[in-house]
Amino acid sequence: MRWLLVLLGAVILVAVAAVVIVLPSSEDPPPPKAQPTPAKTEPTPQVSKVQDECGTFDTAEKYPYAITGYWITPKADPCTWRHQFQEIHRVGGDTVIRIGYGLQYRTVDEQGRILAKKSEGVDPLYADCVEDGRSCLRAAEADLKRLHPGNRIGRTYVYRTDEGFGPDLFRCTQVERAIDAGKRFYYRLLTPMDGGDDSTCDFDEPRTYDLILVSGSAPDKDSLTRLLSLGDQFGVRVFPALPLAPRMPGQETRANPTHLTTLTTLTRRLLQDYGARFDGRAALGGVYQPFEVMLGATLATNPTLEVYAGQHQIVEQELSGKPILISPYMDARKRVGFGQTPKQVAEAFKALAKTGVGIIAPQDSRGTGKVGLYWPDQRDEEIDARLRPLIGESTYGDAYHGSTRDYYREMSLARDQMIAEGHQVDLWANVEAFEPSTSGDKPCQPQGTRGKTDKKRLDQAVAMAGRYVQKIVSYMWSDFMTCGSPTLESEIIKDYRRPIAVDAIRRARSIQDGVEVRGYNFSGGTVTVEWSGGTKDLDIAATGWLDVAPAGELAEGLQTAWVPFDWAQVPAGEWVRVRVKLPTGQETTEPLRVRISV
Repeated sequence: MRWLLVLLGAVILVAVAAVVIVLPSSEDPPPPKAQPTPAKTEPTPQVSKVQDECGTFDTAEKYPYAITGYWITPKADPCTWRHQFQEIHRVGGDTVIRIGYGLQYRTVDEQGRILAKKSEGVDPLYADCVEDGRSCLRAAEADLKRLHPGNRIGRTYVYRTDEGFGPDLFRCTQVERAIDAGKRFYYRLLTPMDGGDDSTCDFDEPRTYDLILVSGSAPDKDSLTRLLSLGDQFGVRVFPALPLAPRMPGQETRANPTHLTTLTTLTRRLLQDYGARFDGRAALGGVYQPFEVMLGATLATNPTLEVYAGQHQIVEQELSGKPILISPYMDARKRVGFGQTPKQVAEAFKALAKTGVGIIAPQDSRGTGKVGLYWPDQRDEEIDARLRPLIGESTYGDAYHGSTRDYYREMSLARDQMIAEGHQVDLWANVEAFEPSTSGDKPCQPQGTRGKTDKKRLDQAVAMAGRYVQKIVSYMWSDFMTCGSPTLESEIIKDYRRPIAVDAIRRARSIQDGVEVRGYNFSGGTVTVEWSGGTKDLDIAATGWLDVAPAGELAEGLQTAWVPFDWAQVPAGEWVRVRVKLPTGQETTEPLRVRISV
């Protein structure tokens, strides 16, 4: 961010801030131009207390933290959802993002029964789909041939969900319907293989069709309806997941172009149903496309961009004003051939923005160990011991092309360029709330090796990314925030008042030199500036000022403090550390590193 230091009167500018990481530099983005979002647009709980078959729940936000959104995984028990919404909102969460399911191409046996994906035999999830003694595929084929004997089914797809749908899911009711199979509920969709989805339902000419068999819930047991009701009650926006595209064989990070027309049809049908049932619903924040791509130089040729662009067009048509959210990942490792530099990642960000997606929430990739949390003066230090199972023995400088902060800074610059070109896109940070391995403890998920992290590490991640993004979210609540003892949730509740500083710059007020610090929980605090010549403690209330309202497009909860400080006493080029401390003794976990040159 380019900052302009103006001294009034006859005082002349004597030093220009040039911070590699914290203070402004020629590479930093300009100050945000947008105005703060009006408070009235923020979701608020409709009631103060909820009482139902699951128990009694208050809807208060008691322990607000810098992370304000979380992913959750599908659960069969609706009471689990209610507990999750209460827990998430209690620590300041106002956004819930659903993990979703994928559209899958399947083969069938001679009776038209759906076969399992990776093993022989009938898939039990679809075995109960029977109509008049015939498999649903054979029944659909009979309906098609009744309309024209030349009609046939060429490919079969399945889609699993816990959602239930209304009549707007269907286009041609002569051949499409809901099937109540007792324990399971199915939706039978048919679409021409060429990708057409003509609402005239003209069957005069013979055609080859795709069958899409959806295993879901009955309409009166729709999970999204329940989640949106919880969103209304707790003041939380919900992002349901769009269907995941089938993957390229042997290339799991690329969508398979062969099946994109069918994916487009299914997406259109689902969003038509959403539009009919949830138009104008404030709790519906947007939709989430769960297909992950790596931010890198090869992204421009990845067919997954076609998925994003196609689904964006459908969302604009059926849910106008609701954004698509995606969460790509980064890999900064030098020891792998596909590790990417911050500038390469920024170029990939631009490619994503041009597809029309409204929110890009890059994974900070610290949980997977693919990017490190470190400052420029820490490049020669040994990496965090929790990264060694993936990286081995190494310094940060040898291990990574850049730190988390480097990547988000470059992406914020890329976002500025995209907005200037007319692409409306927000940059969020997805802070991974886990470690690469368990370090001897039990893993946080039934399958996998990822282990529990701690609030100190989350605070560090927030400090690295917080300056450059409009919102901070985290993967994920289910499993990782509730794993181990103590859980991350309990650590946040116990320590939520701790200040987190995300940005410090040299800034004068009138004719007085000083330092401006941005971050969380500064009320009643003292700014400490430490350099080789000494330490200066500056009480914010007594010597400076505090603005608790986030400026421009800064993330919710960010505050701005200013205190007087004479930078002339600091040798040029020296790293200075800036901390914030409260009267309770709670101090920033991660001090900001500041360096200026004259």
